[in-house]
Amino acid sequence: MTLTDQTIGFIGLGAMGKGMAANCVRKGFTLVVNDLNPGPVEELVALGARSAASPAEIARDCSVIVTVLPTGREVREVVMGADGLFAHAAPGTLVLDLSTIDPETTDDLHETARAKGFRAVDAPIGRLAWHADRGESLFMVGGERADYEEIKPLLDAMGTTIHYCGKGGTGTRTKLVNNYLAIISCQLNAEALSLSNRFGLDLETTLEVIHGTTATNGQLKVNWPNKVLAGDTDPGFTIDLAHKDLSLIVGAANTARVPVPVAAAAREAFSTARARGYGGQDFSAMVDVLCDLGQIERARFGKDSS
Repeated sequence: MTLTDQTIGFIGLGAMGKGMAANCVRKGFTLVVNDLNPGPVEELVALGARSAASPAEIARDCSVIVTVLPTGREVREVVMGADGLFAHAAPGTLVLDLSTIDPETTDDLHETARAKGFRAVDAPIGRLAWHADRGESLFMVGGERADYEEIKPLLDAMGTTIHYCGKGGTGTRTKLVNNYLAIISCQLNAEALSLSNRFGLDLETTLEVIHGTTATNGQLKVNWPNKVLAGDTDPGFTIDLAHKDLSLIVGAANTARVPVPVAAAAREAFSTARARGYGGQDFSAMVDVLCDLGQIERARFGKDSS
């Protein structure tokens, strides 16, 4: 039986999950969905999905279940809790967790699944919410190769780039390494461009120079021109989420006894941004945080849009 012949459970319809679930429905998968927020559930039902009142109901009806949850605490409760998926699912059920969480929770997920006769795959998401809406997400996958091959058609429905990273837990750890560089780049870019504006330099000329040297980076060259530099700070990935991921990175590095002083310093910069009310904005808006703190004109193409 192929995945398109089965009913797939999908729990978590936030900024990333809703778009990915919608793409699954559009591409022929039968979904039963659950979220604490009724709004996105109603949107998915309008597309053809069925709603479930609880994760327990999904566990009883589905042998493959996708979870996209905010933190490790929710993963533990929804999957491994007393009334969670493992408490109600049939033996052999596969949980595909797309959440970005701490490695310890991911390891517990795999170990608990094995002990109870279930299967687990960790496949945290790369790229942003608008990629998820367009079915262009990237996934970093950890788990048994056979389980990965089984759920790959589902990942293909949600994304364009899939990396099999190895055994259980390697997907989560790869995501933390990736996000370390992506988030740190935003902090570096924010400091550099606020300094550039304080110097009175032309933004376009400064960027032309940077992009012609090894100083450039993907955030500054690809993401920022479409976001904060164009005056758009609506979140693709929020400052709050970036702070969460930096906390995961620092914690995981401490556990592994790897010093990450730059990550620790960046986390405090993001803490400042959150304390000043910028948490819900796109993480490229870190440049606005620094410009506002320094009473510097905001970095924008063309003219200031503050």
